[in-house]
Amino acid sequence: MAAVGLLYVGAVLFVNGLMLLGYITPRGAAPLNLFVGFLQVLTPTYLVIFAAGDMSQIVLAAGLYFFGFTYLWVGINAITGWTNHGLGWFSLVVTLSALGFASHSWVELDDHVFAVLWSMWAVLWFTFFILMALDRSHLAPAVGVLAIGNALLSTGLPGFLILTGWWPDSMTLAVTIAVLGLLLLALCLPVGRLFTARETSPDTGPASTPVT
Repeated sequence: MAAVGLLYVGAVLFVNGLMLLGYITPRGAAPLNLFVGFLQVLTPTYLVIFAAGDMSQIVLAAGLYFFGFTYLWVGINAITGWTNHGLGWFSLVVTLSALGFASHSWVELDDHVFAVLWSMWAVLWFTFFILMALDRSHLAPAVGVLAIGNALLSTGLPGFLILTGWWPDSMTLAVTIAVLGLLLLALCLPVGRLFTARETSPDTGPASTPVT
């Protein structure tokens, strides 16, 4: 169930990354955010109901809710035009929670790959906090590139590999993903400048868009 969610989170991160780069309007990205948001709320609810006291499933479900609420909030804000400041501060809560889940994955579950993935999500959501809560709209293209990179590296591809049974849980994979994640973080600012949509309007430009 969780792997299915990861696959579609990759899709919404990709679309929202394009939105932050100015290629898609917030309203244009709203439907997918709502679809994936509902999925990411229904999935953990299912996991909790059928966990049968399995705390590992319950912990996983708790983390998924944070992302589901994020995407629902993005979709609602895009439709209503509400300010993104509240979503920005919520992103800080998600950041701190993701760091906790990363530590839990590493120490308690001995799952080093997902510890790295949780850490990457913490970094991504922290950039959402900076972008929206602190009004650093000039960073929207860089955050967009970071979101698109995570759409492949930390969500879409892992989700597909887990579903197909091709997911290798190893320290080598954890280190590889960590190195690629750091490289993505280092390059997101110059790449964002390079691929920002050349013509934007106040309604469609990166400065006005909500994030993932």
